[in-house]
Amino acid sequence: MALSNWAAYLNRSTKLLRDSSIKILRMEGADGPSRVPLTLFRLNSKQDIEHFATGCDADIGGTSTVHLELDESPERNKGSGSTATGRFYGEMRLDVRPGLQGRIRGGYAGFRSKPRPTLFGEMVDDVSNHQFLALRLRLGGDPRLRNSYFVNLQTDGPITTDLWQHRLYFQRNDGGWEDVFIPFENFILTNTGELVQHQIAMMRERIRTVGISLLGGNSGVSGSYDLGIDSIRAVNEEDVTRPPAIEKDPSHGI
Repeated sequence: MALSNWAAYLNRSTKLLRDSSIKILRMEGADGPSRVPLTLFRLNSKQDIEHFATGCDADIGGTSTVHLELDESPERNKGSGSTATGRFYGEMRLDVRPGLQGRIRGGYAGFRSKPRPTLFGEMVDDVSNHQFLALRLRLGGDPRLRNSYFVNLQTDGPITTDLWQHRLYFQRNDGGWEDVFIPFENFILTNTGELVQHQIAMMRERIRTVGISLLGGNSGVSGSYDLGIDSIRAVNEEDVTRPPAIEKDPSHGI
């Protein structure tokens, strides 16, 4: 294990032990669950960006591209509330490499948070006391792709290929920053990209990873994509500043 990875491993272990000790000393939960907004991830520094992994169809023979980088552009960050944010961008392409036509499907790209191992087991997030996932985002790129973005949650469940998914619905079309709120209860369970027939309740006490994917292949749309990400939080109704996003047809686009 590289020295920087070992330091991060020890830091996570120390944080997990400290947070658990504080909860015990404060007897958190004795007076009712906390409704304070919970920040899951911020993308405001190079260290924040390193907490995420990227992937796209080029990994298996497609031709799309994917980048997740720190964006310090004053123009693009105007209105975000931060001097630097994450930028998820690239080219969404439906074509595949010669010889792979009909064998693989192109048209996807995404990123997700990396697993967080510690000395005491893997670090997970408990959002059981919160009603909504809140994402502060900036939509750019080809407008034809605006309805092809999805947010994905992985819980610490027995089936590692299960993903809880919801489409991202944007209200702005001017490239400005906005907050998107999604009720946790509206996420649908998928497995290897397919809708699971028998839906179950999400294990919100153990959120393992959070990610965003662009599924241009499902809608048959290609082009340049560009998404800014400032923060990902768990909040409650009193923190919602616009009507929450609700999936109109859960089976469409999965």
